[in-house]
Amino acid sequence: MPAHHPSPTGPTDPDNPLHREQAHLARSRAALRAMRADIESLDIADVTANWVNTAVLQSQIDGRIKALADHADTPLFFGRLDYLHAPDDGDEPRYYIGRRHVHDADGDPMVVDWRAPVSQPFYRASRKEPMDVALRRRFGSTGGELTAYEDENLTDPAAGETKSRLLQTEIERPRVGPMRDIVATIQPEQDEIVRAGLTGTVCVQGAPGTGKTAVGLHRVAYLLYAHRDRLARTGTLVIGPNRSFLRYIEQVLPALGELEVGQATVEDLVAYVEVRGVDPAGRARLKGDARLAEVLRRAIRSGVTMPAEPLVVVRGSRRWRVPAHELAEIVRELLDRGIRYGAAREALPQRIAHTVLVRMESAGEAPDDRVQDAVARDGAVRAAVKAIWPPVDPARLVLRLLADPGFLAEHAAGVLSPAEQDTLRWEKPPRSIRAAKWSPADAVLIDEARDLIQRTPSLGHVVLDEAQDLSPMQYRAVGRRCTTGSATILGDLAQGTTPWSTRSWPEALTHLGKPEARIEELTEGFRVPRDVIAYASRLLPEIAPGLAEATSVREAAGSLLIHRTEDLEGTVLESCRETLAHEGSVGLIAADHRVPALSSALSAAGLPHLTPGEETTADARLTLVPASLAKGLEYDHVVLDEPSAIVAAEPDTRTGLRRLYVALTRAVSGLTVVHTEDLPRALA
Repeated sequence: MPAHHPSPTGPTDPDNPLHREQAHLARSRAALRAMRADIESLDIADVTANWVNTAVLQSQIDGRIKALADHADTPLFFGRLDYLHAPDDGDEPRYYIGRRHVHDADGDPMVVDWRAPVSQPFYRASRKEPMDVALRRRFGSTGGELTAYEDENLTDPAAGETKSRLLQTEIERPRVGPMRDIVATIQPEQDEIVRAGLTGTVCVQGAPGTGKTAVGLHRVAYLLYAHRDRLARTGTLVIGPNRSFLRYIEQVLPALGELEVGQATVEDLVAYVEVRGVDPAGRARLKGDARLAEVLRRAIRSGVTMPAEPLVVVRGSRRWRVPAHELAEIVRELLDRGIRYGAAREALPQRIAHTVLVRMESAGEAPDDRVQDAVARDGAVRAAVKAIWPPVDPARLVLRLLADPGFLAEHAAGVLSPAEQDTLRWEKPPRSIRAAKWSPADAVLIDEARDLIQRTPSLGHVVLDEAQDLSPMQYRAVGRRCTTGSATILGDLAQGTTPWSTRSWPEALTHLGKPEARIEELTEGFRVPRDVIAYASRLLPEIAPGLAEATSVREAAGSLLIHRTEDLEGTVLESCRETLAHEGSVGLIAADHRVPALSSALSAAGLPHLTPGEETTADARLTLVPASLAKGLEYDHVVLDEPSAIVAAEPDTRTGLRRLYVALTRAVSGLTVVHTEDLPRALA
């Protein structure tokens, strides 16, 4: 065990190591205030050419000021590295590792950003591979002040690896409120994923509690540090399963100094129509099938009509005639090139105009590009283009496919069976596009059609969390947002709870358009207690037989209580009271249809409670969580209401057991299961 030194008492002693570290923290805070003051004092009144540039520069300054905020409840650094040799050939081989860079008045670093290359050994160095580090020091803290330190001497390879008590304490610290960063506890296998290069896509299969979401967010922060200029131009986006999840994670990146990362759900990405309908599971699964992309492609291209009449363009006193067969040749060439419908439509008038210019040159004229542009804008050319290659509205096209049996049959022939076509069609077609009750799956189809017409802009990097729940068409929608960029895909096949959930990562990555992506597996848990994860893992043979069972590094075994009772509601309330007597957050997870009754019971019992996501704005420690929203969330103590009801609420037993697996693995310290009906066989 590394040497552990708690905070001493008594007056400040300059010879005491912890007091010296506290003094360095105080100087670092003063230096950060000075850095912020320097930015705040900048006068940009006379340094820009116009008010637009002034506004842009002021926005950048405001962002920099926010990034330099000093959070009083968090020390500026959490570790220290003493190198055997100064990595940058400087005089000081000692570096304090923190969430952001801090320098003194001379520009010398007082705290080094955790993402800097010199900080990497803090996460990777070991006695077997010390990476030129003599000593690694970890700090314990309370309320923003240093309270302890722990040293690891890495120069003795014979000593063997030891566990860090401070690291273990930080991992097991109670969870209250939204998700926090893990920058002080990143493990070597996690750090390899975090620091993977920008150009490659990484897929992380992570069991519950392995920190895959935190790894994905810290990877964004690292990439923004290492490739800021590029990502500032192209943008980054975090995609989560729902708004509650996004509210839960929204403070992680700002705590690391990153303020400009967008957050969205897949539904946000494709929100071109108002979603008011819900598909039955079978229809939703079919609409999410990747084969629909080919049906849409055929339907869009079906609007192209081969010209039957020649085109005559009048220029001054001359008339230039383009025969129908030449027009048809141009159209066939554009179709054969396979470019997007809209791009081809934009190219068609220029191609026609070029043909006219060739005739002009053959007649002895010398037209230039301006003449070609004028011909392309000619009324006769525009009319021909409209007739040959008419504009297509994506929503109207999807509406016609779903409402017109003949149109669907024509373009789904050989792709979808007649029975599948029957499943896909609306029973009662809407009278107009405004009356259409679009479903979430319909919105994804419209997004696909939009991309077939006009290319979707690509971002520099996308993080997709809880990816196992996406359909192939949803993967395509996400993939369109990073065609020229990269992605970090996070998920757990055992937690797939949609009818179309992912069967394998290679298949999913192919739909995403990133078949070459690297797949990493995290099986060592840092959140779920070992007793709880072992209990939940009894379900794995039924829900994901190919996955390895997760292990837990937590020394605290955690509490696992199973209560069978005749008074379900009363026992649930009593369990909530008992868990609230302990430190940390409490999540009461129940089948969605049970939530209203439990909410009323909690209120009647005088137990204030929140809904998922409200933890960021309210002080109550008890959250009532519908099972459908539990994924990705975590609570110190979980009270699980009637597991059989959670299983029965899903369309099939396997999906229900996966939903239960998710609910069982939300606990950080303790799990209490309360039930009246029999438990699933694997848990009995």
